[in-house]
Amino acid sequence: MSENKFILDHDREQLVEVSNLSKHFPVKSGILQRKVDEVRAVEGVSFTIPKGDTLGVVGESGSGKTTLGKTMLRQHSPTAGTVKIDDIKVFDLPSTQMKQFRRNAQIVYQDPTSSLNPRRRVDKIIRTPLDIHDISDRSERKNRVEKLAEDVGLPREYLYKYPPSLSGGQKQRVGIARALALNPDFIVLDEPTSALDVSIQAQIIELLDELQSTYDLTYLFITHDLSVVRNVSDWISVMYLGRIVEIGPINEVFSSPAHPYTRSLLSAIPTVTEADEKLKPTDMQLDGEIPDPREKPTGCALCSRCPKEFEACSKSEPQLTQVGSNHYARCFLNEKEYNTDISW
Repeated sequence: MSENKFILDHDREQLVEVSNLSKHFPVKSGILQRKVDEVRAVEGVSFTIPKGDTLGVVGESGSGKTTLGKTMLRQHSPTAGTVKIDDIKVFDLPSTQMKQFRRNAQIVYQDPTSSLNPRRRVDKIIRTPLDIHDISDRSERKNRVEKLAEDVGLPREYLYKYPPSLSGGQKQRVGIARALALNPDFIVLDEPTSALDVSIQAQIIELLDELQSTYDLTYLFITHDLSVVRNVSDWISVMYLGRIVEIGPINEVFSSPAHPYTRSLLSAIPTVTEADEKLKPTDMQLDGEIPDPREKPTGCALCSRCPKEFEACSKSEPQLTQVGSNHYARCFLNEKEYNTDISW
């Protein structure tokens, strides 16, 4: 499939462009630690993110979501593919220029407790990026830290505390403030609410939305919670065993899912009211759990679990097929050769 087919919204400026990105981890064994296998954590992933938008990335644990985000920022060395962020080819940058690039792209981690140094005061944690990049003088840095704390809803007195004395939500606010310190254009949010109580999750989601408008940010929002992703994302990408199986506008994918895996995830969303229940797709249960990435089924990766599996699925892997405006799915059921005979 040609690269331009993966552009989301051709009429908009694309801040992020990912093309055929792959990341394989070697599996080694023996005294000499020879490579005996490999885990294909991310395989041939392509997408774009329009400037100022949020792309939500969802899927079960082991689908490659976090590896995708970290590889995009070169925290993992890529196996293949290209990533452009703000017209910068990330993987072509020499190591001497990576420091400058990291001013434009940051990450907020899943567990705020483990991502903060417990022995450093909050003000110093937020100030660290400014110190590393030698931004302004001491007085201006202090003012910048205080402004960031205010923007993320952290009372000024908390700047002089240490992380162990903060709640989970307060720690995450510190992590967000640190990520904003250098005025980045793009932030990877790696399950930023999954370690928090439900009431705090709502506050952090609202905060991220406000900051996106204030700072003109573009997000890659990684999560396993589809209820969360619907509230924060403009677009959604569903991953399974390292590949994108469906991608498109959030409302269209939720209302008309075109892949059995997406339908199974949506049908499992907890609901409270009958109205919410009616919005869910027909219940679709998958067999078993996600396979070991080293033992992917032949053909379609989902065929060993899919209730709609048929002969073609085990023979070859389907390609992403356009099923709507900016909406693509990787399933034979969407291809003309099969969809007249097989229904959802």
